[in-house]
Amino acid sequence: MEDASFFVGVIGNIISILMFLSPVPTFWKIIKHKSTEDFSSLPYICTLLNCSLWTYYGIIKSGEYLVATVNGFGILVEIIYIILFLIYAQKRIRARTAILAVILDVVIFAAAVATTLLALQGDARSGAVGVMGAGLNIVMYSSPLSVMKTVVTTKSVEYMPFLLSFFFFINGGVWLLYAVLVRDVILGVPNGSGFLLGAMQLGLYGIYRNGGKQKWEKRLEEGMQHEPLISQPN
Repeated sequence: MEDASFFVGVIGNIISILMFLSPVPTFWKIIKHKSTEDFSSLPYICTLLNCSLWTYYGIIKSGEYLVATVNGFGILVEIIYIILFLIYAQKRIRARTAILAVILDVVIFAAAVATTLLALQGDARSGAVGVMGAGLNIVMYSSPLSVMKTVVTTKSVEYMPFLLSFFFFINGGVWLLYAVLVRDVILGVPNGSGFLLGAMQLGLYGIYRNGGKQKWEKRLEEGMQHEPLISQPN
């Protein structure tokens, strides 16, 4: 069972790395256009806090080094994403993103570390951090749904990152299996939720994936209707 859990854990780490790298096409588009457009920074801010807590959890709990290493990598990647978002966002959005990042990724994380270090010991400390991480895992997995209103309103998934939702789905499933094998409820509950939320996001993507194309075709058709049937001589 230990060999199986280690094998699944390694696969989970690989998928988690792919998940962390999945927004690269989104940020390449942001850099190319020099604008964040209608993309949301919330998934990256939540993921940074989530990675920070799970890295801390992996450090203070014996035998969870696989959790610590992959989330340590996640911290570095998410910091880069947030910096790029701050560089290319509009002034109003940049200020809001910076404030949210400081509150969640600095103040709340520092408060969580300080509280658990001073008030708790041993299993109680790791358990408390795990519960906080589990809650944030659910927030992280559901964060792409923050653009759901935009998707439904515009009937287009242009600003819903497919790869991020896809890897949330796969990552949640693999880490759920790992949690079952090592009998870790704290890991199982949020990743089970992530598996379901990822499935919901992919379902939404499937429903509206042709929305952008249909919108463009409609706009083209409307434009043609306003063209004169016989062109006027110069």
